[in-house]
Amino acid sequence: MARPIWHGAINFGLVTVPVDLYSATEDHTISFRQFERGTSDRIRYKRVNERTGKEVAYSDIVKGAEIGGGEYVIIEPEELDRIAPGRSRTIDISSFVDLDEIDPIHYQKTYWLSPSKEEYGKAYGLLLQAMRKTNRAGVATFVMRGKEYLTAIRAGDDDLLLLTTLLFVEDIRDPAKEIKSLPEITTARGKELDLAISLIDSMVDDWNPHDYHDTYTQRVEQLIEDKKQGREVVAGEEPSSPTKVVDLFEALSKSVESRKKRRSGSAEEKVDLGSLSKAELDKMARELDIKGRSKMSREELEAAVAAASGARRAS
Repeated sequence: MARPIWHGAINFGLVTVPVDLYSATEDHTISFRQFERGTSDRIRYKRVNERTGKEVAYSDIVKGAEIGGGEYVIIEPEELDRIAPGRSRTIDISSFVDLDEIDPIHYQKTYWLSPSKEEYGKAYGLLLQAMRKTNRAGVATFVMRGKEYLTAIRAGDDDLLLLTTLLFVEDIRDPAKEIKSLPEITTARGKELDLAISLIDSMVDDWNPHDYHDTYTQRVEQLIEDKKQGREVVAGEEPSSPTKVVDLFEALSKSVESRKKRRSGSAEEKVDLGSLSKAELDKMARELDIKGRSKMSREELEAAVAAASGARRAS
């Protein structure tokens, strides 16, 4: 069972709710060590003085902030410590905003908030239900591990309050300064817009996060296991190539027609499975409730979809 990474209290108005903070997410990326090819020798990194070439002890390293012209202001660790915010024990909600008004570009990392003791459950539940009913998020700042965070507190689906750290406005780049040329949006023609809307409508589905998995990490794990067992490593299929858009109206028309055929049970056998991308086959596999689809190659998906579709038509 996970241990809380922070203890404190939520303050809103004169109401105080003692809470514990838990990490709600984790990085499951597979980490690798570095070796010299052909040997079992590990690669190590050293802190080296670029002028003398000598290794420098960690305790002798200070920070430098560039001020232009190759000049730096040297900052001692103790100087940073003196101006660092103190360790906060409260999450002070300064205002409540409509949850839909927060642009997702500001979202950073999400945590769970749990009442620190059972007797605080009533005040905790009251705040959760009020925010859920109003679709509001509490905007607050707090300090953790010597850093100040801007956060949004909201009601989660599991009867838990969620705290999401937010990027400050200074952290978000201006696209006009970063992108070479911003797109010039022209008014879409009526028929093209109608077809685009029809295509989107035909692809509408319920959001189910359990339908999506990190298939690349799964392939890396399989690669490691194959090499461990001395099995032949099978290369994955080539990624799909982008289609050439010659006529936007024609491309939209064909896309809508293809979706209509797939939606129609009577027309299932007319769908050319060989022309579909892996993502499209995976969606069909979900609709047909095919098990183990996340680990299938494109060819295996096509065969499974064809078999399941045939069985459905025969039943």
